[in-house]
Amino acid sequence: SVMSPRVKVAILLLAAGHGERLGADIPKAFLQLGGETLLVHSAARLLAAVRSPDSCEVVVLVQPEDRVDLVPACLERLREIMPRGTEPKIVDGGATRQESMGLGLAATSDDVDLVCVHDAARALVPIDRTRECLQTAQAVGAALLAVPAADTLKRVTGSQVTETLDRSSIYYAQTPQIARRDWFMAAAAQANEEGFTATDDASLLERAGRPVAVVSGSAGNIKITRPDDLPVARALLACDPTPFPEQR
Repeated sequence: SVMSPRVKVAILLLAAGHGERLGADIPKAFLQLGGETLLVHSAARLLAAVRSPDSCEVVVLVQPEDRVDLVPACLERLREIMPRGTEPKIVDGGATRQESMGLGLAATSDDVDLVCVHDAARALVPIDRTRECLQTAQAVGAALLAVPAADTLKRVTGSQVTETLDRSSIYYAQTPQIARRDWFMAAAAQANEEGFTATDDASLLERAGRPVAVVSGSAGNIKITRPDDLPVARALLACDPTPFPEQR
C-alpha cells in the first residue's frame, strides 16, 4: 500500500521529558548524538518517512523553562531541515505525557489527517518502518511500531517468581504511534472525562474501542534514557546515519 500524497501529517515530538535517569541536567531530547540533538535526529528521520514533507507540520512539546536555553538552537536547526516556508510549532508541554499529547493535538491544524506521535528520545527511529506505519495508519486508522518480546517474562511477587508468562502474544510498544487526528482527539477527550491516564498514546485509542495495527519496529529504535544508552546509540548511528536534507 502506498500512502496518498494528499494525506496531511502532523508530527508531534515529545521533548518535555526530564532525563533524570540519564543523570543529565537537561531533558534527554536536547542531548547531543553525533553533533545533533536527539530531537533533530528524530525530526529528520520522521520527515524522511513522510511521502510529502511539504504537506506535513511539526509540533514540538517542550518544558516552558527550556525555551530560553535549549529551544532556540534546536528551532533554528529544525527550520533548516524542514521544507522551505514551513515553521515548526513549539508548544509548552504538560505535567504528564498525556497532558503534553493533548496540548500538542490542540496545536495541530484542523485539516491534518494523521497525527504521528513520537518520543524525541527515540532518535534512531527506522525510516522504512515508519513509512509502513504511516501507510498502515492511513488504511486502518491507527498503527504503532512494536517488537515481539524476546526474553522470558516472569511475574514476581516480593523477590519470588510466581509465574512464567506466555510471551507469544506480548509486544514491546515503541513510537511512532500514528492515528487519524479525529480518533486521537475523541480518545483523549474520553480519557480526560473518565480520569484515565495512559503510559502511551495507543492505549487511549484501545480504550475508545479503536483498532490499532502493529507494524514491526526494530531493535535499534531505542529510547535513549540512561547514560549507557548513548554509546550504543552512537554505534547504531554509525551503521545507519540520519539523512539530513541538503542545506537549502
